[in-house]
Amino acid sequence: MNNVYRVSFFESQKRTRIFLMILTYIILILGVCVVLLPFTWTLSTSLKPLQEAFKWPPDFIPSKFMWSNYSQALEKLDMIKCTENTLIVTFSVLIGTLFSNSLAAFGFARLRSPWKDAIFSMVLATMMLPYQVTLIPLYILYRNLHWLDTFKPLTVPAYFGNAFYIFLLRQFFLGIPKEYDEAALIDGCSYPRIYWSIILPMARPALITVGIFSFMGSWNDLMGPLIILSSYEKHTLALRLAVFRQDAFSYALNFTILAAGSIMMTLPLIIIFFFAQKYFIRGVVVSGLKG
Repeated sequence: MNNVYRVSFFESQKRTRIFLMILTYIILILGVCVVLLPFTWTLSTSLKPLQEAFKWPPDFIPSKFMWSNYSQALEKLDMIKCTENTLIVTFSVLIGTLFSNSLAAFGFARLRSPWKDAIFSMVLATMMLPYQVTLIPLYILYRNLHWLDTFKPLTVPAYFGNAFYIFLLRQFFLGIPKEYDEAALIDGCSYPRIYWSIILPMARPALITVGIFSFMGSWNDLMGPLIILSSYEKHTLALRLAVFRQDAFSYALNFTILAAGSIMMTLPLIIIFFFAQKYFIRGVVVSGLKG
């Protein structure tokens, strides 16, 4: 009888686990559908004739696929020039972010200093300041430096570090055994050589994570270009789409073109994350940001 009860108990536990697993997958699928709904609607709108864009209830499958919306978006939004401007800003910020933050994080994680913890606390305290608090002083500074309507205010600050990225990289560097440093010092390596030849190669997942955060933030940035840039030919993608949307007349007549431009702007981020997601997830987990 005990064996019968034991088998029955295990079968009950197995059925419960299967039920919970199925329920979990159902909830995850529903969540994915909710998240993908805006993107799916935008993609559908970008392929519709204009008269179908405002139809209610909307049809997700267009009656006729208007691929010409994408060619018109390239022309009317001047996507090629805006993409060039966005790439200049994004890659300049990316290089500065990876260099400055990894160097600062290396110092906080591997070097000895009596004031190290206090300085690190001050760096973390800057995360408490909203961007809006420093916006006016920074604008006055850029105006006095004659940097307005240039890419310098959008790129140069990246070379002075970011508290969040420094924290993320420091957490990852602390997980690398210090025996590597000690062995390298015995062999005659300097700390810059340890940073470049040992720490950075081992911190690739964290660097890729920071790179993705930086790329996405700079690529999608609207507030900075909106305040700094005034010349039409210097617009980034996010700013051009926002300006195009503000014109109510153009917004009504070119709604499908706006959707096509939004899809073209979003695709590079999706592709980059798709290929780098393994390193991204590993970097977030090991750095202690999970949860």
